[in-house]
Amino acid sequence: MTKTSQNRRPSHTVYMVDGEGDDAIWTPIGALWAHEGGKGFNVSLKAIPVSGRIVIRERKAKTNAEESAGA
Repeated sequence: MTKTSQNRRPSHTVYMVDGEGDDAIWTPIGALWAHEGGKGFNVSLKAIPVSGRIVIRERKAKTNAEESAGA
C-alpha cells in the first residue's frame, strides 16, 4: 500500500457472508480503499481462511457515540 492510501479511511468494509437471506451471518473481515488514481483498489483482510462468500459494501458514516465506543 502506498503511504497516501494508508492515511485515508477505508471507503468499504469487506465481509465474509455465510448462509443466505435473513439467516446469513455477516462477519467483517477487512477494508477496501480506492487507489489514488481511481483505477484499482487495495484490500486488507484480517481473517484467513475464509469460508463463504466475500461481500464488499460501502461504509456508513459512524455516529459520535459509535466512534467513542470504538465500534
